Amino acid sequence: MQTSSALPTVPQLKAEARLLRKHSVAQGQPISHSTALERIAQYYGFRDWNTLSSRASNAPELQVGMRVEGRYLGQPFTGYVHGLAACGSSGHRRITLQFDAPVDVVQFDSFSSWRHRVSAVIDAGDRSPQKTSNGRPHLTVSPLA
Repeated sequence: MQTSSALPTVPQLKAEARLLRKHSVAQGQPISHSTALERIAQYYGFRDWNTLSSRASNAPELQVGMRVEGRYLGQPFTGYVHGLAACGSSGHRRITLQFDAPVDVVQFDSFSSWRHRVSAVIDAGDRSPQKTSNGRPHLTVSPLA
C-alpha cells in the first residue's frame, strides 16, 4: 500500500477510473463506474474505494516551496519544489526541484554527473511517466513528513 503523500488527489483518482471505464468499453468489456473505482483502489494497494478516497483526501498537494523527498534516476534526494506548472489536460505537471545536496545521476565508478536542480514531467501519482531501463520512474517525489 502506498503512503498518503504519494497518492493522487480524489479528482485525479476519479479521472483514472473514468479512463479505465473508457478503455474497458473499447475492449468490449464495459464495467460500471463503481467497479472502476474499486479497481483503481486495488491498483494503489487499498482494499476498497472508500479507504483509498479517505486516505487521498488527507494527502497534501505539491506546491512551490514545499519540502520534498524522493528518487531521481535511482538516487535518493531531499529538497524543495522550485517550480510547478500544469502540462496539458492529462493531469501531468512540469516540476522543477532544487536538491539540498547534488545528486550523481551516473552509476559508474570512474565518472560522475552531478545535478543540483532538475525539471521533469510528473503524473497524478507524482511520478514521471518515463522510466529507466530497469522499469523504475525517472523521478518520484512526495512531501517531506
